Amino acid sequence: MLETFRTIQSGRFSIEQGTRVLIQVPQEAAEQVLQEILAQEPLHWGDYDQVAYTTMPGVQQFRALPQARNRATDMAVEVFCVELQIFVPKQGRALEPLLRAIYHAHPYEEPVIQLVPAARSLHRRGQDEANPNRFWNQEPADWVPRAHR
Repeated sequence: MLETFRTIQSGRFSIEQGTRVLIQVPQEAAEQVLQEILAQEPLHWGDYDQVAYTTMPGVQQFRALPQARNRATDMAVEVFCVELQIFVPKQGRALEPLLRAIYHAHPYEEPVIQLVPAARSLHRRGQDEANPNRFWNQEPADWVPRAHR
């Protein structure tokens, strides 16, 4: 486990090590990439699965070099992309099937994929149910999905 988190002990939550995976992808291809990821990893987070985050579109830039599949460019070009962010409780060689799935679904020759050693906290089930800050103990806020109101 990352040394910073070794000393955290709590009856309220546990700490789990793994990898934060960040993938820049054109917005139109993001859903396909996410579906390939989900075919390999359920993306569990405690009592939930399919937990992923997609940023708002931003601008990715790159310049194609002569050895690339695409025609070389003199200047950097820009593509509107989102970034998919996930956490998997795996590291090292165990990531290989997931990375293969991302490469398969991604439209780029050289996908921008970052692998960051990470740790996450997971709640201990059944605690804090009466907390007045929990959404189920309040009038539904606009962000609460309709299925949970």
